[in-house]
Amino acid sequence: MIKTLDEENLITACEELSKNDSDLAYIFRTFGEPPMWKREANFATLVLIILEQQVSVASAKACFDKLCKTIERVSPADFLKLNDAELKSVGFSRQKTSYVRGLAEAVLDGKLDLTTLETLPDDRVKHELKKLKGIGDWTSDIYLLMALQRPDVMPKGDLALHIAWQNLKNLEQRPSSEEFLEIAEKWKPLRAVAARLLWHFYLSAKRI
Repeated sequence: MIKTLDEENLITACEELSKNDSDLAYIFRTFGEPPMWKREANFATLVLIILEQQVSVASAKACFDKLCKTIERVSPADFLKLNDAELKSVGFSRQKTSYVRGLAEAVLDGKLDLTTLETLPDDRVKHELKKLKGIGDWTSDIYLLMALQRPDVMPKGDLALHIAWQNLKNLEQRPSSEEFLEIAEKWKPLRAVAARLLWHFYLSAKRI
C-alpha cells in the first residue's frame, strides 16, 4: 500500500491502474508518465491554491509571482503587512484577500498547524483545512494531492478532470462533480494517480 507518492512509485501505480482500466492505459501508453506536480507543504502553497480557485492556472501564477516580488517571502506575517490597495495591485480580489488573511491569522494563532497536517489521515486534513473560510473540498483536495502527495485523492469539482474524461470517452456532456466522483471510485486506492493521468491527457491532447 502506497502511503506517499514519489517519482518511483508513481510509475508503478500508473502501471497498476493500466492493468485494470483501458482508458488510463491508453493515456499512459500514449503520453507516458504524468508529472508529479509536487508542491511544498507550506503556507505559500495554500495561498497559490486559493488563487487558483475559479481562475486559470496561468492567471493565478501571475498573481502569485507579483506577490513574491512584493514581499520578502510568502509567509503569514509578511502577507499580513500588505494593505488592501497593495493586494489589489498584485491581483487579489477582495474575497481572496479575506481568505488568505484568515489563513495567515489561523497559522500565526496556532489554529492551523501545517506541520501537524502532514501526520494526519486524509479526512482529518480536510476537516482542519475546511474550518477556514474560503477553503473547501477542491482546495483541500489539491493540497492533499500536490503538497502532501497522498495517493488516493480525487479533487472534487476540478473542471479540467471533467473535461478530460468527457474528451477521453467522447461524451456529449461533461460529468457533474458528483457523477465524476462516482466514476473515480473504481480507481481506489490510487485516485490521485488517476487524476494525474487525466490532467496529463488534458494538457497533452490540447497540444496535438
